[in-house]
Amino acid sequence: MTSKAKIHFEISERKILLRFFDVVSVLGLLHLLGTLFDFHYFRISETNFYWTIILSLYILFFGSVFEMYNLQVASNQFQITKSIVLVTSTTVLLYLLTPIITPTLPGNRLQILLFYSCILLSLLLWRIIYVKFFASTRFGKKVILICDKEELEELVKGLQSVDPHYKIEGYINSDASQILEEFECCFVSPIDLDDIEDFILQKGISEIVIASQKTEGITVELYNKLIKLLENGFVIREYTQVYESITQRIPVQYLARDFYKYFPFSRSNQNKLYLIVARFLEVLISLLGLLGGILILPFVLLGNLLGNRGPLFYTQERVGKNGEIFEIYKLRSMIVNAETSGAVFATANDSRITTFGKFLRKSRLDEVPQFINVLKGDMSVIGPRPERPVFVKEIAQIMPFYETRHVLKPGLTGWAQVNYSYGETIDDSLIKLQYDLYYIKHRSIYLDLNIIVKTISTVLFYKGQ
Repeated sequence: MTSKAKIHFEISERKILLRFFDVVSVLGLLHLLGTLFDFHYFRISETNFYWTIILSLYILFFGSVFEMYNLQVASNQFQITKSIVLVTSTTVLLYLLTPIITPTLPGNRLQILLFYSCILLSLLLWRIIYVKFFASTRFGKKVILICDKEELEELVKGLQSVDPHYKIEGYINSDASQILEEFECCFVSPIDLDDIEDFILQKGISEIVIASQKTEGITVELYNKLIKLLENGFVIREYTQVYESITQRIPVQYLARDFYKYFPFSRSNQNKLYLIVARFLEVLISLLGLLGGILILPFVLLGNLLGNRGPLFYTQERVGKNGEIFEIYKLRSMIVNAETSGAVFATANDSRITTFGKFLRKSRLDEVPQFINVLKGDMSVIGPRPERPVFVKEIAQIMPFYETRHVLKPGLTGWAQVNYSYGETIDDSLIKLQYDLYYIKHRSIYLDLNIIVKTISTVLFYKGQ
């Protein structure tokens, strides 16, 4: 038996595809414009090839900032058009303002208009092709899931909510104590083990995912079937590996407490050179951040006087590295004595947040004083969000792995902060914990840069909580 699986692009492959053709389409149309028409501002040649490199870097950087490589945005024609206009405008403006490393400003304003229009049009045309063709279901991956029936719905939603192109077509019940019943969830059909090969051929299945936590569920018959499929070229993967690669989170709810099996923790956590460079950059960023805070302090004081009417700064106990307690500094965004009834999670539309406090939270300006904590060594610029001791104690009793996030210093921003909204419940804390553990496991310069770019995007799009 041979597989008839269709072509499928993984999430990482889609992002590479988007970046590659963004650059190729822009440079290709600019080259065509310079060849066919009287366009002199930007010409690609051996003597000025670095112009193309600078332009490509600008497009890729601002494309990341304005979420052009967010697959949900990239698949929506309206959202991606808005992002393209922002990227084009910012790229052209910066390109014109850096004539030392870019072409000298043209004397004819029409050249600038042609330059802008060419970049805008090339990006729009390529992204229309992507939305209509590459983002369609024709490039979806079809999968069979092996799991216990009662866990099916949660497992399916966990994957398909992140990547709609990852389609689970059927499942095999691995709970030997249950009789296979007619059951459908999210259009997922039960498969009899004797019919698995026919099902694979009919549906064009290209991957089998095993999510059973009970070894007795993998019977000898099922094991032999899997071996035969493996020999015929089918990919067989374990659910937690699939979940981690697609969601970029660690699925702690499906793991036992023996965390040492699932973490080698990132080598960067013990890499002296990485830690020294990171600390140097943290100090530099903190000094620049505090300088910026001082410059806008008069406006913040005025806003606090009108919209907060109380002390501007406040301190609060938080849990740091190795579980040590420290005082965090913040700009006050809630009413005075906001927790007279005890500590509670803040919510999206919390009535305790003042009018000016909403602006501070959305713009992330309320966290500027935390640069002092970074300079003192209590926090890092990037890391898990520092939580309050009362919540840590409460969550750790319910949730496995929670204390693991304290192996690093807490951060002013982090993988969880830029990928998920403010935690309002224990369930939200579980999702944020998954992101935090992913960062701890995969900590690297590349991931740090990714977080910084996403943080800039959060501030610019006013998405703070």
